[in-house]
Amino acid sequence: MPPVSPETRALLRLTLTPGLGPISIARLAESLGSHAAILTANEHALRRVKGIGEDRARTIARGLVESEKLADDEIALADQLGVALLGIHQLEYPPLLRQIPDAPPLLYIRGNLDAATLDRFPIAIVGSRSCTLYGTEQAERFALALAQSGLTIVSGGARGIDTAAHRGALRVKGTGGRTLAVLGCGLAHCYPPDNHDLFETIAGSLDGQSHGALISELPLRTPPNAENFPARNRIISGLSLGVLLIEAGRKSGALITAKQAVEDHGREVFALPARVDSSASFGSLDLIKSGGAALVTHPDDLLAALESPARHLHNGTHEARFGAGTAVLRTASESAPEPALFSVPSPRDAALTPAQSAILAALDEPRTLDDLARLISIDPAALRADITILEIRRRLERHGSLLARRA
Repeated sequence: MPPVSPETRALLRLTLTPGLGPISIARLAESLGSHAAILTANEHALRRVKGIGEDRARTIARGLVESEKLADDEIALADQLGVALLGIHQLEYPPLLRQIPDAPPLLYIRGNLDAATLDRFPIAIVGSRSCTLYGTEQAERFALALAQSGLTIVSGGARGIDTAAHRGALRVKGTGGRTLAVLGCGLAHCYPPDNHDLFETIAGSLDGQSHGALISELPLRTPPNAENFPARNRIISGLSLGVLLIEAGRKSGALITAKQAVEDHGREVFALPARVDSSASFGSLDLIKSGGAALVTHPDDLLAALESPARHLHNGTHEARFGAGTAVLRTASESAPEPALFSVPSPRDAALTPAQSAILAALDEPRTLDDLARLISIDPAALRADITILEIRRRLERHGSLLARRA
């Protein structure tokens, strides 16, 4: 693992200090000038910060002293487990997650999280642990199709829909699709234990090929307590361009993810219809009826809806367009378009930009990204973005390192 920088170590000490959470750490850093300044602040300086009372300041001051040794132990264990620490100040930190009001100051990563390229366009798939066979089948179906189109599948690593979504992404032929599992425990634990092989596959421990990452904001030894999971859900939503809900009862934790996505994070939210007499689907059906989620029946529905957020993300305008506070709940009539008399062109037939047309023209035979860069005079970053859009529109596909035009 790369050495931990002083700034990342400071964040680690703060996250290990009782009485401090993401919002209070951000507030203290703003008031005192930096994360490092918090570590040397006395009780009086802490007490002057809004929201920090006398008792809490005393607890924090005592915890900051103790955090020095705790950080040493945590870094040693992370190195032993092959876990990297990623601070919110680092360029590698996921830009979508950084937008949310209570973004984790520090992430623990096992595997490979590549927010700049491989995991640039993530979609969350969530649902009930107690799902039906239909729910499992559809989670795998949607995850497979979306991963084939170049999207990264984000879920919570739980039994049921989460597990099916991760497995669907890994079924992509060749090197497999990309998937991120956001866990409600520290990465020194495996929960649920029956997903051990799944998690090892994602992290790359079984075949030496990373297919994504295991992610947590919790210290490594944190057990999978029930109170950890609601906070975990905001990370699933925050990482993603949108959230797809598949089978959720009225008390399902997946509804928390969907609610945060649309109300707190300004994300696109979708739900799959299911049996109207199945309690496993009452929550997702209620969300569709209330206009809190758009009804989808095919992966192409999501690909079309996510193209605009993906473009804004590439152009650096996603937060202004879709950030927290910008979401508008759809009414039921707005969630599904009126039926047309004539067939509507699918996303893959939509108008292409000149650059996208040039890319397809150059793919008269399968070529690598480097081949395309030599043939077409396009900025490399723009080239990668257009390739992703063409994948989303299902106009091209990957075969290992080669890109090929779809028939």
